[in-house]
Amino acid sequence: MLRHGAYAAMLLFVLVGCLPLHRVYRLSVLRQPRRLLLAVLPVAVVFAAWDIAATAAGHWHFDPAQTMDVRVAGLPLEEYAFFLVIPLAGILTYEAVGVARERHRRRSGVGS
Repeated sequence: MLRHGAYAAMLLFVLVGCLPLHRVYRLSVLRQPRRLLLAVLPVAVVFAAWDIAATAAGHWHFDPAQTMDVRVAGLPLEEYAFFLVIPLAGILTYEAVGVARERHRRRSGVGS
């Protein structure tokens, strides 16, 4: 059973690692859901379509031993979650680095 959740566990691991950045750095990413969706969804749709086509053509597959059994258009649910979780993690990390750099700049007096 644990093996079937390997992909989902990896996504959960990423979320657990990145979501605290929102609070620690007082980010506004999650308080702007429309903006976040406008940044993530168009790309997610394109890559999901690409994955569906590539999987249907046999260019690659998803190991059933590491994914849950539920499939939508040939893709495991985790793959759709991937297209949301990974960009969210990237955006949170990018924003947190920006805040950290600004704090460092202010503390060190650089640019004053």
